[in-house]
Amino acid sequence: MEKSPIRFLMTAIVQEQDVDLATRALAAVGVPVFHLASTGGFLGRRNATLLVGVPEGKQDEILVALQKSCRQRMEYLAVPLEGSPLPLPTPVPVTVGGATVFTIPVERYEEF
Repeated sequence: MEKSPIRFLMTAIVQEQDVDLATRALAAVGVPVFHLASTGGFLGRRNATLLVGVPEGKQDEILVALQKSCRQRMEYLAVPLEGSPLPLPTPVPVTVGGATVFTIPVERYEEF
């Protein structure tokens, strides 16, 4: 059976807690996945960048797999209260998680 050529490269940034579930979900779809450890800029938390080779017609299936395996969470970030005589940190709710996905067309794909 001949494999479909890679038509797109999806870059998905996911939280570290979701990496195993996301890579298993993508493996079930039957697409190649490459995992890179990375760090987020906003909260400085560890996350993962997944590079996904996308054959023609698999984009929607991959996005559904990522939506089901990468969930959003509410975390609290300690921020100093403005105008306070003492720098008392106040917890501020921040929504983190899910997946941020970029899709790039592939002009040339070789495997050897």
